[in-house]
Amino acid sequence: MIRDVELIKRKRPRTGTVGIFGVGHAVYWGQFEGLREKLLEYHEELKRIVSKFGVKIVDYGMIDTNAGAYDVARRVKSDGVDVLFCNMLTYATSSVFAPVIREAEMPVVLVALQPLKHLDYTRANTREQLENDCICSVPEFTGVAVRMGRRVSDVIIGTLYGDNAAQAEIGEWCDIAKVLHDLHGARFGLMGHVLEAMYDMHADPTAISAAFGVHVPLLEVDDLLEVAASVTDAETALKKKQILDLFDTPDPVSDPLTERLTETDLAKSARTAAALDRFVEKYDLSGLAYYYNGRPGSEHRDIVSSLIVGNSLLNAEGVPMCGEFDVKTLIAMFIMDRLGMGGSFAEFHPFDFEENFIFVGHDGPHHIAVAEGKPVVRSLRKYHGKPGSGASVEFKLKEGPITIFGITQTASGFKFVVGEGSSEHGPIPPTGNTNTRGFFAPDTRDFVKRWVMEGPTHHYALGVGHRAATIKKIADALGIECVIVR
Repeated sequence: MIRDVELIKRKRPRTGTVGIFGVGHAVYWGQFEGLREKLLEYHEELKRIVSKFGVKIVDYGMIDTNAGAYDVARRVKSDGVDVLFCNMLTYATSSVFAPVIREAEMPVVLVALQPLKHLDYTRANTREQLENDCICSVPEFTGVAVRMGRRVSDVIIGTLYGDNAAQAEIGEWCDIAKVLHDLHGARFGLMGHVLEAMYDMHADPTAISAAFGVHVPLLEVDDLLEVAASVTDAETALKKKQILDLFDTPDPVSDPLTERLTETDLAKSARTAAALDRFVEKYDLSGLAYYYNGRPGSEHRDIVSSLIVGNSLLNAEGVPMCGEFDVKTLIAMFIMDRLGMGGSFAEFHPFDFEENFIFVGHDGPHHIAVAEGKPVVRSLRKYHGKPGSGASVEFKLKEGPITIFGITQTASGFKFVVGEGSSEHGPIPPTGNTNTRGFFAPDTRDFVKRWVMEGPTHHYALGVGHRAATIKKIADALGIECVIVR
């Protein structure tokens, strides 16, 4: 879904840890010679399917006794498993599942993939039935989970060979594993303070840590300045080349605030981008949300107003960066990135009531890997509504399906608000800000009304593809309320 961007590589690969165990009924092994071995061959085929999706696999083999289930339950807790697949190989009593679901703290997915599309009804026998009895125990397993106050996160039903739909469901859960893997223990820095009077941006770092399993380092602009002081001319020159290779720098069009990228703004952006690389490494940051005013002419204002281009590069490298101190949207951007969707900082801009769309975008950094065509960088004489001036990024999002994903707070906790639409062809305002033409069914005006009535923050993450259902599953795994606006 994401366009290839030369010169930009992720700082860390997207990966997660998926545990897999099969289930069986030990009584069968003495009754049907070779049945257990045949089922384990089918188990290897499921592992082969899972391995295609870029995750680490921890295989627990087959559980066919209650004692074996307790052993696997203990091992799963210590192995850092992000998603656990229970391979429904044949009928098994729920005693081989109950200890695992009782102890599991990660999503547990039952995978019932039948080797044959159908039995040979003229020649069928008990042995053949047992090899294809993948669905038989599923209601027993989901039922015992409910009785224990637990829940099975999903059931994947299909055939073991050549079933693209079932394999897509497996791939979705591998993507979710990648999100949960990187979210656990992530470090989302906050630098500066909230933009004055923007109540929806306030967030309690302890509440964020409790809800998402992350840490929120509180950083100072001086911390960034200290790092910037050690940036070399050679590092700056390399960043200047990268920026000019990746971005167009066109002449201004209609907005008097814009001008062609100046050499001064290019040099500042390049030096700050090099500083940001060091800053992220020094503080081991998974992402950063920031806002700061600073005195006019101060080095604090100078560096904060030159972050946008470097932040956009880091977004494409898998380290989300956003302005206005919005750590909640930063986490939404992080989740989208780990799903392979991009994840830009966005909000609603003016409607086009004649063509039934709304501009979706924002000033500041964006995930340039999901740009339609080559992104643009312009110099702005002033940042509207904010102090300072400098280089700003402008691009149109890749055309096609899009998802918008906001994280807000209610009186009782966090809430995901998600919607799906499309980015369609057409001009965008040449303001040095990112925009795309967002169309939402069945009517954009009605969709936006339903969206705002959910009490979101005014920002959200913007990504390519339709992944609302996947994000809902992540919310369920985290125990967070999620509303899909339709």
